[in-house]
Order: sequence, then structure tokens, then C-alpha cells
Amino acid sequence: MGISRLEPTLTNITAAGGLVSVNLQIFDNINNFNGSEMQAAYVPATTDSIAQALEAKDHAESISILYGVLANPSSSSEALRIKEQAISNLTDLLIQEKKAEDLRSLLTQLRPFFSLIPKAKTAKIVRGIIDAVAKIPGTSDLQISLCKEMVEWTRAEKRTFLRQRVEARLAALLMENKEYSEALTLLSGLIKEVRRLDDKLLLVDIDLLESKLHFSLRNLPKAKAALTAARTAANAIYVPPAQQGTIDLQSGILHAEEKDYKTAYSYFFEAFEAFNSLEDPRAVFSLKYMLLCKIMVSQADDVAGIISSKAGLQYLGPDLDAMKAVADAHSKRSLKLFETALRDYKAQLEEDPIVHRHLSSLYDTLLEQNLCRLIEPYSKAEIAHIAELIELPLDHVEKKLSQMILDKKFAGTLDQGAGCLIIFDDPKTDAIFPGTLDTIANIGKVVDSLYVRSARIMA
Repeated sequence: MGISRLEPTLTNITAAGGLVSVNLQIFDNINNFNGSEMQAAYVPATTDSIAQALEAKDHAESISILYGVLANPSSSSEALRIKEQAISNLTDLLIQEKKAEDLRSLLTQLRPFFSLIPKAKTAKIVRGIIDAVAKIPGTSDLQISLCKEMVEWTRAEKRTFLRQRVEARLAALLMENKEYSEALTLLSGLIKEVRRLDDKLLLVDIDLLESKLHFSLRNLPKAKAALTAARTAANAIYVPPAQQGTIDLQSGILHAEEKDYKTAYSYFFEAFEAFNSLEDPRAVFSLKYMLLCKIMVSQADDVAGIISSKAGLQYLGPDLDAMKAVADAHSKRSLKLFETALRDYKAQLEEDPIVHRHLSSLYDTLLEQNLCRLIEPYSKAEIAHIAELIELPLDHVEKKLSQMILDKKFAGTLDQGAGCLIIFDDPKTDAIFPGTLDTIANIGKVVDSLYVRSARIMA
């Protein structure tokens, strides 16, 4: 573990059963934590040592004792079991101290230990430490480099099972870091390999990840195909509730993207029930998207009822307050309230890409409805007056009116010199024109029929 020995000293350690005198071998540079040098020692790999670490006065002392347990050269089955417990406790302490670099170095130092324990336990410890680093904020780059290191190590050690799972985790991290091309390349090779091995559980994870990746790249057909593959694999095995909830959540997102909000709502509801039963933090996002679907199908009045339900009351907070503000604005058809909600709850609305995308289309719809309602009584109206009535900037209103005219939402033209909007009456369709066209078409059929008959007579 890269440590240099100094002279042994005798230290008395107080254990649960009394005073135990233990020879401790002091080490220098066993591990640096908090950027400073720290001393640790050989500590017997016993439950008493673990208890001593848990009862220590501060985290620094606990960490020192646990490192000492890991430094113990004993490889008996009991010692290995105690070391596994020490790793778990040490990981928890380093998370509390937010020492991500120490967790990374711990994973490197444990490699000789991994050769003494079964591969399944190694995989559990490695994935546990990677998950521990993820719990420390601002460590995305460190997680990516750590996963790449572990992929190289597992490849060298020929630990295929662990490598595939670390690669899947790496692809997810790359996607979160918006390195889409690298993530897609990694996933493409991984999917082929896992399909050959027929590892259904991992295949569900990878297909689901591929669906999210294609959705981020705005490739909906491939996102749907990958989700279908994930569902097919999931139907052949038992899928944990959390994973099933993730599948339902992704299904809801894709259906919402296709404007099928009723189906999306049912999927979000299934995902919410799964996450709620597990007390998963993703439950609040599922509930938030449920409320979004209600707003998008013009059932904003139902939002307050869902929030005040027994399940909704558990998740009261900024996310639900944001959706309630949007629902109120939609019910009152007020653009001013809508813009106020977007400004007050920017983190919950605009920074959530899924909500932001749908609210943008909702905003455009509300704006068009309000403009059509305002200009309906007029044949000619000042653009400045319309902007004043709708309480929006003049250039914004003028741009939207020109867009609506081009989209044929109403007939009219903009007189920019006079700063006016001229609205034309809707042209009434004369019934004689369609009738004339039908008559000409029927005459053409009669002429064709007569031609065929004359050709037969002449023959």
C-alpha cells in the first residue's frame, strides 16, 4: 500500500472488554487525507478494533484505526471479513469528510486485497466505493477518471463481469457530462458484448441508458427502439421496482415528447408509485411530470387536487410550487403570471430540460390565444396598444404577430411604417367553385368512357 515503516511502539487501546495492550507498527504516508500527512499502524483485524474505531473521539482517529486494520497482513477468513467491514466503515467516514481523492486512492490501495477475496465481493466493494464518490458533490470528472482506471484494471485482471458494469457506469457519467459521442461509442461495443453473454439484467440497464442517450441527442426513433429492447429484456426476468420505475419514467418522457400526454401521465403515475414505495428521490420528479401532463391537456384545475392528496403532501416543496404557479397562470390565461412563475422558479422550470421544452410550447400557445382574443374586435389596431394590453415588449409582440400571419393563424398584414396591424376578414369560400370542379371531373370520366366504347366499336 506504498507505506514506509518506522520503529514499532507500544500503544494501549481501550476495547469494550477492558484494556488491551497491542503492539502497533507505526506507518508514515499510509494515506493523505485533508491534504496533510497522517500516521496509522498495524491494528489487529478483530471486531474490537472496529468497535474502537466507531467509538473514537473524532473522524480522523477512526479513519486512522480503520487504515490500520486494512494494513494488517493477516489473510485468514476472519481477518478478511473484518477488513470488508472496515472498508465499509471507512467509506462512510470518507463520504462524511467529503474526501473524494482519498476514496480514489483507497480503491487503488485495495487491489492486492482484491486478489484474496471472491470476485463477487470485489465487484460489490468496487461499485460501492464508486457510488460513494458519486455522493460527494462536484466530483463528476473524478468519477469519470476513476471509472476509466478501473476499466483498465479489470481488463488487465480479466474481470469481465465487473468491467461491463463499470463501463455502463462510465457511459452514464459521460452522458451526464454531455460527452455524447464518447458515451455512444462505449455503449455500442458494450451492448454487443452483453447480448452475446445474454446478461438480461445488465442488458436492461444498458438499453435504458442508450434510450436516454438518444433522447438527449433528439433522436426519438432510436430512443424508442432502445426502450422497446429494454422492455423486452425486462419481460424475461424479474426487474427490481426501482429499475421498473426508471423504465416507466423514460416511457412517460418519450410519450410526452410525442404530445401523447394522457399515456405519458399513466407512465409517470406508475413510476411515481414505484419510487414513492422505495422513498426514492426521483418520486418528486415523476409527480412533477404528472402535473405537467395535466397542464398540457388543459386540466390545470386538477393540479391543486393532486398536490393536496396524501401522496402529494409528502413532496411539498419548490418543484410542486413551481407547477402550481404554472397551473394557476394557465387557468387564468395570464402571460404575466406565466412569466412570473418562470422567473421565480427558474431552477425548477427552465433548468429542467423536459419541463422547459413543454412549457415553451405552452407559452407560445398561450401567447397566440391571448393575441387572437385581443385583435378579434378590430380591423386595424396599433401594435403598441396590443403590446400594452398584453403587457409584453413591443418587439416581442411584433415578431409573434408576423409569425402568426406566416403560419396563417389569421389573415392580416403588418404596416410597420404606421406601426399598425391590419386584419383582413376571413375569405368566405364560394360553394360554386368546388361544385364546378366536381362537374368537370365527372365530364372527364364520361368522355373517357365514351372513348373506350368507340375504340371497341372501331376494333
